[in-house]
Amino acid sequence: MRLSRKSEYALLALISLAKNYNSKLMTITQLSKLNEIPQKYLEQILVLLKRSGYVRSVRGPKGGYKLAKSPNLITLAEIVRSIDGPLAPVNSTSVHYFTHTPIEKNKNLHKLFKEIRDYVSSKLENTTLKNLL
Repeated sequence: MRLSRKSEYALLALISLAKNYNSKLMTITQLSKLNEIPQKYLEQILVLLKRSGYVRSVRGPKGGYKLAKSPNLITLAEIVRSIDGPLAPVNSTSVHYFTHTPIEKNKNLHKLFKEIRDYVSSKLENTTLKNLL
């Protein structure tokens, strides 16, 4: 598994929103400056996160972004999957995105990559935004 820059930025923005979960809305400008994310790129990421149900927005001069649900209900696994797709290092070991791959020809190698998938998946499935605050 390799995180894209988009996933890294999404995670940083969501952690910032999690810190402010019970308080004010955060603007794109605030999130951009706080996390050193290019503003135009952040706008695209927030649209994806909104579409996926992780954030909600309020328009207007006092508008901004807020988490759509509690930080303890959002796992890193679901965020990464929504941005980058499978957590598995090869598709033939993926639970959600399985397709056959050449690595299946060697059972021991395939087993090793399944173990890697299980470790990464378990770690990300059991880590919420709240855990990172």
